[in-house]
Parts: sequence; structure tokens; C-alpha cells
Amino acid sequence: MLTSNNNFNINSSGANDLKSEVEYRTKLQDIGNKIYAASNLDEILVNLKNEITSLFDAERITVYVVDGKTRELVSRFKSGTEISEIRIPVSISSIAGYAAFKQRLLNVKNVYDDSELASIDRELKFDKRWDKKTGYVTKQILAFPIIYKKYLLGVIQLINRKDGSSFKNIDEQAVEELSKILGIALYNQKRMAKSRTTKFDYLLENHILTQKELEKAIGDARQRKEPVENILVSDLKIPKKEVGKSLSEFYKVPYAEYNPTFPIPGDLLIGLRVPFMRNNLWVPIRREEENIMIAIDNPHDIQRIDDIKTLFAGKSLVFSVALKQDILDFIKLFTQDEKELSGIDDILSKLQEESEEVMEAESGVGEEDSAVVQLVNKIILDAYARRASDIHIEPYPGKENTHVRIRIDGHCTLYQTIPFSYKNAVVSRIKIMADLDIAERRKPQDGKIKFKKYGGKDIELRVATVPTQGGLEDIVMRILAAGEPLPLNKMGFSEKNFENFVSAISKPYGIMFVCGPTGSGKTTTLHSALGYINKPETKIWTAEDPVEITQKGLRQVQVKSKIGFDFAAAMRAFLRADPDVIMVGEMRDKETTHIGIEASLTGHLVLSTLHTNSAPESITRLLDMGMDPFNFADAILCILAQRLVRTLCKDCKQPYTPSRHEYEEIVREYGNEAFEKNLNIPYSENIVFYRPEGCEACNRTGYRGRMGIHELLMGTDEMKRLIQNMAKMEQLRGQAISDGMTTLKQDGIEKVFGGYTDFIQVRKVCIK
Repeated sequence: MLTSNNNFNINSSGANDLKSEVEYRTKLQDIGNKIYAASNLDEILVNLKNEITSLFDAERITVYVVDGKTRELVSRFKSGTEISEIRIPVSISSIAGYAAFKQRLLNVKNVYDDSELASIDRELKFDKRWDKKTGYVTKQILAFPIIYKKYLLGVIQLINRKDGSSFKNIDEQAVEELSKILGIALYNQKRMAKSRTTKFDYLLENHILTQKELEKAIGDARQRKEPVENILVSDLKIPKKEVGKSLSEFYKVPYAEYNPTFPIPGDLLIGLRVPFMRNNLWVPIRREEENIMIAIDNPHDIQRIDDIKTLFAGKSLVFSVALKQDILDFIKLFTQDEKELSGIDDILSKLQEESEEVMEAESGVGEEDSAVVQLVNKIILDAYARRASDIHIEPYPGKENTHVRIRIDGHCTLYQTIPFSYKNAVVSRIKIMADLDIAERRKPQDGKIKFKKYGGKDIELRVATVPTQGGLEDIVMRILAAGEPLPLNKMGFSEKNFENFVSAISKPYGIMFVCGPTGSGKTTTLHSALGYINKPETKIWTAEDPVEITQKGLRQVQVKSKIGFDFAAAMRAFLRADPDVIMVGEMRDKETTHIGIEASLTGHLVLSTLHTNSAPESITRLLDMGMDPFNFADAILCILAQRLVRTLCKDCKQPYTPSRHEYEEIVREYGNEAFEKNLNIPYSENIVFYRPEGCEACNRTGYRGRMGIHELLMGTDEMKRLIQNMAKMEQLRGQAISDGMTTLKQDGIEKVFGGYTDFIQVRKVCIK
């Protein structure tokens, strides 16, 4: 119960004032009694919101609680069915943060009056973000820290007097007493929370969930016969990670969250029955050094733990907690598409040594129930579904497991481990599909797989085998990009580069190159360029190895070096076939390059690729190959250097304002003079960069898709003169920059300012 407090100065000037102050005190005492009597502080604050605002004649009240882990002030509120929260630092960057930081009362008449804020503290700022976001205009604020036994527990903040006047002295005294009441209540709640032990204590203690919401979720779960965790995630929109963290703290084990890119631990699944794992809600997910990590929904279930230990007798197990649906998703991901892994160990036991494994693979071609056939089909289908560009099969000598890695958006990740007894059978199966010699293991081979006749989907793969130590073979399968080329305006060109590139490919004759390392999108760019100029009146021939992208209207030729039909032979044939435009997959030798330049000088537009690092380097490379500098200078239209950079996921990328140090580092990397000339974006709090976060859409990576960054060197008159004089690369580079070329790194930085990617990804793909 509350007792009278001498802090209240009763004005004896009139009976009316005395009566109003007694009423004021009675209301405050009643609020305090209700807070003390409440079993759940969150609920009582919601219920008392109107009483407290009425006491102070205020429009709004916000109670912030200190997050013990991040040391931030947190206020949770509901918007429809979703629970949201406001988080602010304990610092002078906001009114409530200042009250907490300085542990003092703040009574501000007008938060938009900078001179009033400066009179309190020159560094004090009002955070205007919430006003901008909600449209509500804040004027008066009365804020007081909630403290108990010198411990900062939160802040109480009253906003806007209804009559527009500032908060009075009596309000200051009342808010101080109310903060003491709340301090005792918060302290008692935390102490009681420590004595409770339920799976969801973490959510309750951090105000992510109220006791009333939890009780309702438990009731709904019982009625719908679903786990409570499902209700928390689906109905109350509590992030799955927060629910997992709560379970982790309760069970004192790590939390394992489902991720569709999780590597498949094939070697751990042998001998396990899928229905048994599904019914008992557990699954092995990975090895951690000498331990096997098991995901289970209840690590305290002794009987199930004992059953699992029996299956892995003699092996060290480590348990982690996972949500029921995540465990089922893990099982579905790890098992075969339509056939389950139950019984797969029986087939494995029949796979003998090397010669017998080859026979098994041969006979498995027509056996739809073969474990090897199922496994290879699943690897290809999963990689295709995950937008992978390459699949790497990597066997190891002895009894080490075979690793399968896939490359997505240029990033290689482990997809699966395969038991060592599979290694020769899997390799032989892929070689049979690619029509390669399965008996030849000493020499590299290459071939193609038309997957439609094996797995239903129309997928084409280029296969390369490489002999490795221990008499083994690695296999790399490249999934060929089928379908229509990307439109040129979707390639990520800057406005200036797009105009210059289009002007070059629209010329009637000349030669242009796209350069960059393997996998940098050169062929895609060339096909997009051809798609732009592909008209009925234009005859276009292409020589490619292999033909990855097909276009209607193009006459496309697959070169076959084994029979002598190489790029040079294809070029000679094209010149006899009345072309307007010739595209050559790669100019890797003097003869092909010489024919290409000759063709460009005789009225043809020639497009090709080079494996060089930058546009100026391409010129010196071609001259070193023995090209006539005068012919080359006459022919050159442009050289485009290109890289592919991973782009931030549009669904989850997080905006932030870079620090001045980060901004200055990026400006320095761009080049101070060039930055002022090309971008000229001064540092301010309005600059927005983005950082990766991770969500379901991007498989928790924070990145989804790739875009090109470009360096376009144009064949200007000054550049042609330097080529004729066989100038050094530094001179060529300097002239190109004078002509308006932005380097790869500069173009990447412009895309950072555009919000498409971050500087880490730009640094990964280019140096200058």
C-alpha cells in the first residue's frame, strides 16, 4: 500500500487546489496499489494505460525496459495481430535514452526547439524517426528513469499534455514516485522469473511475449493439436530464432534451425529408418569433429535419447534442440525425393570393390530403384532447384566420405557427404550418363548429360572428369543456362556504360571484346548484345563451345576441336556464308584473333570474349599475340571488362547510415578526385547503405542473385593512336579514364551507393 509522501507540496492558497491535489494523490495511490497487486506487469500496464495518461492529462505513455543483454531500452507494442517493438540506445541520441544515460528527470516543453534541448545539453537530440513513421507530432515530453537499488531498469515517458501546456511540478513529483513503484514491480518480476523454469521464460523476460498471450497460445495449441511453438511463430509472429533461443536456454543445448541449403550428412543416415526418425522427431544433422550432432525436439526425453545412443553405439553424440516442423523438414531434405532412405543400406552393403561398383553402375542405368541412380538424380535436381551453376563431386582416398559441393551465385557450399563405399559407383554412374569411358580413369574426359531422359526435367549439364591422387576421379558438372537471353537493360549497366555499349554494338562493322575470368557472365552479355541487334534484316552467325543459350534468328554452331572444327575453322566458314554479325565464343589463339580482326575490317561486326582481368590489359594481350597494331586500332570499337557481384536480398536487406570512417574508406577506394567528379555525394546522415540480414527467401545468406559490374573502354581516336604506337598499359588505362571509363571497383562502389550490394562483395571480385 502507498503512504503519503512529503515530496508533494500542498498549496494552501485555496480549498480548490487542496481538493484537486488530494484527488491527484488518491489516483496515483490507486494506480500504485494495482501495480503492486499485479502478477504480470506487461498486462497491468496495458490495462492501466488510460488511468496513467488521465492522471497526467497526457496523450500517451511509453514504458521502456532495459534489455539486459544489449543494454538497449525496449518498449513492445501491438499493431494489429503483430507484435512490434521500439529499441533505442541508452545514450543522448533520444529523450528517453538521455534520461536513462544521465539518470535524471527531463521535462521538455517543445522537443523540436533545438535551443531548449541545447540548454539541457548541447549534445541532446530528439529522435524524429517515430514521428515521421507514424505521422504523430510530439511536443511535450516528461521522462524519468526507473531505478531500483541503483540498478537502471527502464524509463517512463509521458508525451503531450492534452491542453498543449507543459508538464507541471506536481507531474514531475508524481512521475518520480510512479517510477519508484515501477522499479520495485520490475525488480520483483525479474526475481520471480528467475525462480520459474518454463520453455518460454526467455520470451517472457525479454517482453517478446506476455503471460496472457502464452496461456492463449497453449490453449490454442491444445485445441488444434499443434506444438505451442508453431502457434507462437504463425499466430503471434514471434521470430523463429527467438523461439529457438528460448528453447536453447531452457534445455541448455544449442538450437538447430532448418536451412534448405544445409549439407546432407549422407554417411550418418546409413542404417536409419526414416519412419522411426519422423515418428520420434529426431535426425542426425552433422559431424562436429569427433561428435555427431543430433537434432531433437526434447533433449530431456531420456527414453528417446537412450534409443538414439543404441543406434550410434560407440560414437560420441551431441544433442541440439529444434522445432518439430524443422526436424521434419530436415528429414525431408536429407532423404531421397520419392523413395525413402529406409533400405538404402541394404543396397550399399551389396556394392563391392572397384570392379563390382562399375558393374553396379552399369546395370543401374535402367534400374529405377537403384540407390546410386536415385542419389545422382537427387543431387542434380536439388542443385538445379537451388539455382546452382556447378556441382563438384570430390572423392577422397580410403574410408573418407565423398564431398559434394555446389556453387550458387559464385559461392561454393557443401551440399552433401556421401559414404565412401559409394564413391566409385557415383562417378561411374555420372560417366555413363555423360557417355564417357568408365574404364578410363587416367586421363581427363569431358561430355554432356541430357538429363531429361534420366530425371524428367529438361536440364543439360557439361561434365568434366579430372584424375586425382589415389586412383580416383573428381567430376565437375556445369548446369548450362537454358532459355532466352537477358534483356540488355537488365544487365546492371550504368546509364553511361549502357549508352556507350549500345552505340558500339549498333555499328555496322568493327570488333568488340568482353573480358573477364571464367564464370563472369561474358557469354550472357554477348547473347544479350546479340538479342538487342537481332533483327530479320541482320544475319548473325555464332561459334560456341558449348552452345549454352539459344536464340531464334541466330545461326548457332557448336565447335568440335577433336575433328579439327575449331573457332578458326568456324570463322573461315562463316565468312563464306554472307554474315552481317559474327560472334566467336573465345579468341584464344593468334589465328582466330587474326581472322576476327580481318573480318571486322571487311564490313562485319565481330563480337568475342577474352580471359583477361581488365579492359586495358586486353589490348596489350592482343598486341603480344602478334596482332598488327594498325589493323587492330582501326577495328576496335570497345572492350568491356566484367565481373559478377552478389546482390543483397531485396526481402531482408537492412538499411543503415555508414560511419564517417566507412564513408571515407569507400571514397578513398574510389579515388578522391574521381569521386568528386563522378558521384560527389557529401557525407551526411541521409546516406543509406544496406547490409545483409538473412531470411527464408535467400536461405539465410543475406544475398540473392548477382549483377554485373563493368569497365568499358571505348575505341576513341586518342585510344587508337596509343594502340598504333603500342603504348604501355598504364598509358592506355590513363587515356581510358580520361575518355570517361569507370573502373570495375568504381562501378561496384556506385552500386553500393545504389543499394544493390555491399562493399565486401565488390572487394571479393575486383582489385582496381
